[in-house]
Amino acid sequence: MLDSRARMAFLVSLLALSALCFGAQTQTTPTKKKTTAKRTASSTTVKRPVAKAATHKAATARSTTGVSVKRPVRTSTAAALARRPRVNWKEVVDRASRGNSVEGDDLTGEDAAVRAAAVEALGPLNGSVVVADPKSGRILSIVNQRLAFSPGEQPCSTIKLPVGLAALSEGLINRDTQVHLTRRLSLNLVEAIAHSNNPFFENLGSRMGFEKVEQYETQFGFGELAGYHIPEEQLGTLPAQPPSFGGVARMSSFGQEISVTPLQLAAFVSAIGNGGTLYYLQRPRTPEEEQTFTPMVKRHLDVQPLLSDLRAGMEAAVEYGTGRRAQNPFDTVYGKTGTCSHNGNHLGWFASFSGSSDPHLAVVVLLRGGRYAGGGHAAEVAGKVYRNLYEHNYVAAESTPAVTKTEAVENPQ
Repeated sequence: MLDSRARMAFLVSLLALSALCFGAQTQTTPTKKKTTAKRTASSTTVKRPVAKAATHKAATARSTTGVSVKRPVRTSTAAALARRPRVNWKEVVDRASRGNSVEGDDLTGEDAAVRAAAVEALGPLNGSVVVADPKSGRILSIVNQRLAFSPGEQPCSTIKLPVGLAALSEGLINRDTQVHLTRRLSLNLVEAIAHSNNPFFENLGSRMGFEKVEQYETQFGFGELAGYHIPEEQLGTLPAQPPSFGGVARMSSFGQEISVTPLQLAAFVSAIGNGGTLYYLQRPRTPEEEQTFTPMVKRHLDVQPLLSDLRAGMEAAVEYGTGRRAQNPFDTVYGKTGTCSHNGNHLGWFASFSGSSDPHLAVVVLLRGGRYAGGGHAAEVAGKVYRNLYEHNYVAAESTPAVTKTEAVENPQ
């Protein structure tokens, strides 16, 4: 009996001990795993510096394992840029935009004050500046005569001016006509000139057709010599048929396959400024020629009632559009920019005149070369010319009465 009870007590004790051991193992296993994981992380993880942070400290870091790790020294881009000196944009133009634009120029007959202003405004840029009197056609200065007397360059968006005037002449539009371009976009002539909108003028050119556009551009003086007895001058070109790429639409928006010279643009914007008289540009070479200078009319354009609509767009381009850099606090500037690439060259044009009621100066700028050859920079050059001459009272001192029809020679050729 005793043996039986002893055996029973022994079994109960054994079961209790087994249960106690099993519970203890269940409670301690998670703690043991967490401790192991923590120990593993601390033994293998090495803190690394953020790659973007600037550091000039030693390039060696030691992990908790005692192993040295070589790391490169990093310098932040912001810190590097901060150490670079700030320079004017003219000092960072690429080589293609630079040039000695006054080398080889013939100074005979040049107006000294106008030339000085144009040379200073152009600076180191590779380009040409033509300044003329819009009331007589007299050339006051030509900077970089090699470029000005070249066969011409693609007019880029300056071609929008003759196309716009042609559309006004045909009665397709007026200043306020809304041309629908997309489902959500409609523009009138003023906004289209101000922002140099290509689809607007592609629409006009397509509606007029190639022959009509060509006819008006010839009437406005393109494709023919602009000067009178200027042997160095060369012809621009007008295509004999619509361009193979883009047709009359591309020709009307940025001058595809058209070549114009700074002299042709100077004569045309002078006509816009003076009320429609297309003068021959003349370049007096001697003091006697300056004294006996007589304006010569090529033709009178029947556009006088339409010019206020075109001028409104040119004024808007300078006031808040693509030609803002040409602004002159002394008088209103009317202008049109042009930017495009042709034959591997970036081109920048600005064709303009100043004077809200009595035009005093016509300034055409052509830049050629690298990325800084654009219409905005060309407008900046023209603006510097205007401001310089107004600040030095050139216009007040040199302005002459408007030339009447009886004073000018009608079509001498």
